[in-house]
Amino acid sequence: MDFLIGWTLIAAVLIGHFGLNVAIYNRLNATAIQRRALKIITKALLLWTISGPGLMWFLDSEFIADVIWGRLGLAPVPWLLGGYSCICLAAWVVFGIPWLVWRPIFGLEWALAKRRVEVIEVQTTTENLLALSTKCKIAQHLPWNQILELSIEEIELQVRGLPAGLDGYRIAQLSDIHLTGDIHPDFARYAVFRAAQWQPDMMALTGDIIDKQICVDWLVDIFSPVDCRDGCYFVLGNHDTRIVDSRQTREAMDRAGWTDLGGRSLRVPLASGIEGMLIGNEYPWYARPQIPDTPDSSFRILLSHSPDQLWWARQHHVSLMLAGHTHGGQGQLPIAGPILGPSYHGSRFATGDFYRTPTTMHVSRGLSGTHLLRLNCRPELSLITLRTLPHGGERT
Repeated sequence: MDFLIGWTLIAAVLIGHFGLNVAIYNRLNATAIQRRALKIITKALLLWTISGPGLMWFLDSEFIADVIWGRLGLAPVPWLLGGYSCICLAAWVVFGIPWLVWRPIFGLEWALAKRRVEVIEVQTTTENLLALSTKCKIAQHLPWNQILELSIEEIELQVRGLPAGLDGYRIAQLSDIHLTGDIHPDFARYAVFRAAQWQPDMMALTGDIIDKQICVDWLVDIFSPVDCRDGCYFVLGNHDTRIVDSRQTREAMDRAGWTDLGGRSLRVPLASGIEGMLIGNEYPWYARPQIPDTPDSSFRILLSHSPDQLWWARQHHVSLMLAGHTHGGQGQLPIAGPILGPSYHGSRFATGDFYRTPTTMHVSRGLSGTHLLRLNCRPELSLITLRTLPHGGERT
C-alpha cells in the first residue's frame, strides 16, 4: 500500500510539474514580451519542463549531500525537492481544476451554434506543391498532422440581442494566415477564394497575417479578388510585429482593398439600414481603440486578434466578437480537447463559440501557424451566419 501511495504521489507531482509549466507557457505567449526575449524564455522553460524533475532529485540526493554540501560544511537541503513538489501539487488546484472545468465537453459558457463541416485536401486544388520548405515537406508526412487539410465550417451562430434585420447576416472570418514561405500562397489563396464564393456580407481577418518580410509581396495577390457588400476588414496580431515595419502589411492590405480596423472604430450601415460599429482591437501588441463604454443603438462587432479581449468587449457592450491567435491549441486530445493556448485563460477559449453577457465570441483555429503541426486540429475557414436567439433560449 505504501508503495502504491508513493508512486501515485510521484505521478501527481510529475503531472503537476508539466501542467504548471504549460500554464506558464500559455500566459507568457499572451503578453507583449519582445520576441527575442520570449524565445529565450520559452526555450529555457521547455528545457526545465524536460529536465527539471531529474535535476531537483539530483540536487536533493544523498550523493550531493555527502560529497558537495558536506565538503562545503553546509547542511543538506532536503526541502529543495520537497518544496518544489508542493508547488507542483498546488498547481493541480490553481490550474488543474479550472482547466478541467472549462473542457469543451461540459459546454460551460458556450454559445449555441450549428455547424456543417467540409474538409478539403487543398493540395488537390492546385498544381503547385504546397509544402515549399524542407521542414514543411517533412512535417506534412508526420502521423495525424493536418496542416494542409482545410476545414470549411458553415456556422449558424445565435447572438443575443441581434436586430431582426441582421438575422441571416453572413460574415466570413479568416485568421492566423502566418505567411512564412514554408507553405505556398495557394493555400491561403484557396481559403480566400472559398470565402468569397460563399458571398458573405462582410469579410473579417483577425490578425497574424505575415511572419516573413519576403511575403509582404504576396498580400495583394492573395487578398485582392474579394468583393463584399459591407466591405473587408482586418486587424494585426503578435506575429505581424516580426517584420521590419508592420505599416508595410497595412499598406499592402489597403492596396488589396481591405480596410484597416487596427486600434479604431468605424460606424457603417449594415443590412436593413441598421447602424453597425466595427471595432479593431490588437492589444497588447498595439494600442486599444478608444470608444464609448456606454451602449447606443449601434450593433457592435469587434475584430480582436486575442480572445483575451473578451472582458474589454463586454465592458464596451460588444454584441459579436471575432478572434483567433490560439490556433485551437495546435492539437486536441480526444474528449479533453486542447491543452496549449497562448492566453491568460490557458486553453479555455482555444476554439469555438462562447457567450458572456452581452458578448457572443467566435474563436477561429486559424489557417496556419509557424510550428507546421496540427494534431486533430485542422485549419479553419469560418463562414458565420448570424441568427436571432429564440425567446427563452438565452444563456447567462
